[in-house]
Amino acid sequence: MAVHIRLARAGTKKTPFYRIVVADQRAARGGRFIERLGTYDPRRNEIRLDTARVKHWRDVGALPSHTVELLLKRPDVVAATVAK
Repeated sequence: MAVHIRLARAGTKKTPFYRIVVADQRAARGGRFIERLGTYDPRRNEIRLDTARVKHWRDVGALPSHTVELLLKRPDVVAATVAK
């Protein structure tokens, strides 16, 4: 099973909002996913991310999509708080 870190679209028409998720590459864009790692709001230009979980999935072998790779390289990434 090939696992990718990618964007899953949410929000309504003309107001996009994306979740950064870990999903099987065969799953639909907004469909089934394994774990939600954070969010990206392009209207506010805001990225929230659980960086520890992203590192874990990258270490296990998950490949980020091109867009997610660009978002991870940005310096304004906000570390999300982890609720336990």
